[in-house]
Amino acid sequence: MLDTAAYLRRIRYTGPVEPTMETLRQLHRRHMETVPFENLDISLARPIEVEETASVPKIVERHRGGFCYELNGAFAALLGALGFRVTLLSARVARANGGYGAEFDHLALRVDLDDPWLADVGFGDSFAEPLRLQPDLEQRQDVGAFRIVVEAESLLMQQRQPDGSWKPEYAFTLTAHRLADFRARCRYHQTSPESSFTQRRICSRLTPEGRITLSERNLIVTTNGNREERLLASEEEWSAALRQYFEIVL
Repeated sequence: MLDTAAYLRRIRYTGPVEPTMETLRQLHRRHMETVPFENLDISLARPIEVEETASVPKIVERHRGGFCYELNGAFAALLGALGFRVTLLSARVARANGGYGAEFDHLALRVDLDDPWLADVGFGDSFAEPLRLQPDLEQRQDVGAFRIVVEAESLLMQQRQPDGSWKPEYAFTLTAHRLADFRARCRYHQTSPESSFTQRRICSRLTPEGRITLSERNLIVTTNGNREERLLASEEEWSAALRQYFEIVL
């Protein structure tokens, strides 16, 4: 059984645990601030398994992060253990040149309370708190504005850009899935040269003031809208930054 107390300590959460919207909101933000979005095992040729028994110990005991299958898979397990009704959703990530990726490209979560919500702690620089699953509603947060729109037979999660336009992030449906359904696509993202996850190392987390990201040896710190970027001189500096900003020791 999931050790909820250990998981809550990992994300430094000490608030109420009743399955309410306020609890969900706080858990989501704390997860984003403490558990980084990272793909470091891929560069080390360490296989990533789409299993709760793999992702939860990695996050809770080894103080690591992961990518969507791990982060949202583990978060779904935590929410379920706390009494939330959670559904795993398949999403197709928007491509820079148009269109969307394959089915099971991304794992997102539906959480049903009095109303349905979209939760996602595994998409990197995205919404910090759950979004109401209501089409055409602009939802503003301190990290930006988001909305969900209907297109054909899919729902699109979009983020407002500085010029006022809406950028699609991913397309999804409300069909329920099992964690095992994502295994093949997870293998693809670990092994294919076409996957962004095999092309560069990334480690990123939300902070109360903005975001901290290591993209290869580029250290990017955003504080209250001010972005500072610095190229680290060596792998030793990179490892030191992992320890300092993410508490990760490989």
